[in-house]
Amino acid sequence: MNAPLRKVAISVLVLFTLLIVNVNVIQVVRAESLRENPRNTRVLTEEYDRERGAIVVAGNEVASSVETEDSLTYLRTYPQGPLYAPVTGYYSVLFGNTLLERAENDVLAGTDDRLALRRLGDLFTGRDPSGGNVELTLDPAVQEAAMSGLEGVTGAVVALDPSTGAVLGLASTPTYDPARLSSHDPADMRAYDAELDALDTDPRVNQAINERYPAGSIFKVIVSAAALAGGEYTPQTVVPAPQDYTLPGTSTQLRNFGDEACSPSGEQPLIDALTISCNTAFAQLGIDLGEDAVREMAEAFGIDGEGFDMPLTVSPSTIGDIPDDAALGQTSIGQKDVALTPMQAAMIAAAVANDGTLMKPYLVDAVQAPDLTVIDQTDPEELGEPFSADVAGQLTEMMVSVVDNGSGRRARIDGVEVAGKTGTAETGTDAPDHNWFIGFAPADDPQIAVAVFIRNGGGTGGDTSAPIARSVIEAYLDAQGAGG
Repeated sequence: MNAPLRKVAISVLVLFTLLIVNVNVIQVVRAESLRENPRNTRVLTEEYDRERGAIVVAGNEVASSVETEDSLTYLRTYPQGPLYAPVTGYYSVLFGNTLLERAENDVLAGTDDRLALRRLGDLFTGRDPSGGNVELTLDPAVQEAAMSGLEGVTGAVVALDPSTGAVLGLASTPTYDPARLSSHDPADMRAYDAELDALDTDPRVNQAINERYPAGSIFKVIVSAAALAGGEYTPQTVVPAPQDYTLPGTSTQLRNFGDEACSPSGEQPLIDALTISCNTAFAQLGIDLGEDAVREMAEAFGIDGEGFDMPLTVSPSTIGDIPDDAALGQTSIGQKDVALTPMQAAMIAAAVANDGTLMKPYLVDAVQAPDLTVIDQTDPEELGEPFSADVAGQLTEMMVSVVDNGSGRRARIDGVEVAGKTGTAETGTDAPDHNWFIGFAPADDPQIAVAVFIRNGGGTGGDTSAPIARSVIEAYLDAQGAGG
């Protein structure tokens, strides 16, 4: 073989080898990731030939499939689309799938390993294949109250059963209609997608679990927990509470909301400092406790962790870097680099409500086969114990005082003792402040823990977020027959 022919042969051999390697990488190594890619419409198109399982809330299907006469056999429908869109997401032949439609796709599509026997039976009986159902922990009254309270603002509400971690409400606004992204009309789907893309805030982003914001004064619950858990403080321990406080090593003066004095004497009991949300008291308290104590308590709540799945992915929250005491003082009032998701905020309230035990939030209660038999049930899971039941009792006493006597008055419910904490977080820009409220009720027998967040709401958390928390708590307790 002459030299030029030999070079051509080698080149062809190399190209053929690369082709074989590429085919194997695609078909073997990357097969799973490509199959699960939400932009892989070929897989979605094949799935439209069988009935997709339903997403169910309190016995009602909030996402289901109906048979059509189109080229795509089944159409995905969302009877209360905007109400549950922050949970269901959408299932679209053009845009893939999101949120629960994606997280539970294997069950809903009928390809989950737990449905293997069902698929085998389909082959032998000639029965049309179909997907399984996913039953959620959501309470309809809670979800409706939460979404109604957030109407017209950008924000989130998370409600948890503090004793189990079951998610009772998961609201995010603005919202959208997932049915318009899941229709069989490509032109309308593209037009609606473009409409959503043009909005200042994309409603397809879940504010409750995927966005994190400065915590403001709700972080004072963590600093209070660190103080009480150390054993040197009680709710009645008197702490410095000056009208202003110069951060160590700087000329920066930290002031209270409205530049008000927390106490005529410049000091007050810890319970009173939390009740009126005294910034100077908590900045100095955090510095006195030290970074290790504050950071360790925050981490015990899961802050600065890696996030988790429930099965929706919850983004991690952070306390941020604390290079010196000045930064520690700012951190201790929930500013500087502290950034929490509303889910994390709800977990703080839930841990206090549950005697210091933090439960992992979960959204899927059970998975059903197409014949409605339960093939999997979620068991509650402990994440840790940030503090003792005794400390939880002291924190509850302090948080009840916030609602009864302080900044959380608008969360009061007749006949029900509510524990809570307000938060107003500066944005570091000219934009209005963010507003928070976290709390639980009844304080003596907690059934529900909530976090309410409003982005750039202006005013205070006590004015804007606390009333929404009250309506959510009332809706749940009334539905359970436990209202005041």
